[in-house]
Amino acid sequence: MKERIKEVLATVLKREVDDATSQDNCPEWDSLHHLNMIVEMEMAFDISFEPEEMGQMKSVADIERLVKQKLGQA
Repeated sequence: MKERIKEVLATVLKREVDDATSQDNCPEWDSLHHLNMIVEMEMAFDISFEPEEMGQMKSVADIERLVKQKLGQA
C-alpha cells in the first residue's frame, strides 16, 4: 500500500517520493497539488476523504494511516 501511495504522490508532484516526503520538505506539495493528490488517492483506493481528513494529509505516513483507516486495516 505504501508503495502505491508513493507512486500516486510521485505522479502528482512530478518528483521522486520517499517515506520522509511531507509538505514541510517538498516545495512542489502546494495547495493545488494537495487537492490533486487527494483526488488521485480517492480514485486509486476507491475511497472518499472527509474535509477534516484532507487537512491531516501532510506526509506519506499520514496518508498511509488514513487510507488504512478507510480500508478497515487500521
